[in-house]
Amino acid sequence: MFIETERTPNPATLKFLPGRPVSPSGTIGFTTAEDAAASPLATALFGLGDVEGVFFGSDFISVNKAEGSADWASLKTQVLGVLVDHFSSGAPLLAGELAAGPVIADDPEDADIVEQIKDLLDTRIRPQVANDGGDIIYRGFHRGIVSLQMQGACSGCPSSTATLKGGIESLLKYYVPEVIEVRAV
Repeated sequence: MFIETERTPNPATLKFLPGRPVSPSGTIGFTTAEDAAASPLATALFGLGDVEGVFFGSDFISVNKAEGSADWASLKTQVLGVLVDHFSSGAPLLAGELAAGPVIADDPEDADIVEQIKDLLDTRIRPQVANDGGDIIYRGFHRGIVSLQMQGACSGCPSSTATLKGGIESLLKYYVPEVIEVRAV
């Protein structure tokens, strides 16, 4: 099995492309070994010791290495070994239930605005963020404030605030005048 790797804008994150579907039903991220208990693959990756984040995209896995841990040269080989073992075994990606992230209740009167925001996220923003090994999840709209959760390579990336404020917020304000601010949750 051949697995490609790509660098991401976050130097602590590496993107692994196994050449097959990983999580076709949606993105999934884990930031602790306890959260990863629902996934045999994430559990094995956290078991390496130098991993502090695992993110599954439709066709990729992003792995965040712990600050101060070994360089990518040695950790990459270990991650590749875990990935090859997992995909060769045919084990499921998930073996349990996942806890949902924080959600802010939308006002039913804002249904049209929320739909515009979600459409822009799905068509213009998420594909670009996925290219960098991450995802952005809609978590709510209240009084002009859009709440988003950054996952994968985007979580903890040095440029994530610039992406959120300079890119995403500007785009949403331009197309949806009711948006006054975008916040990460």
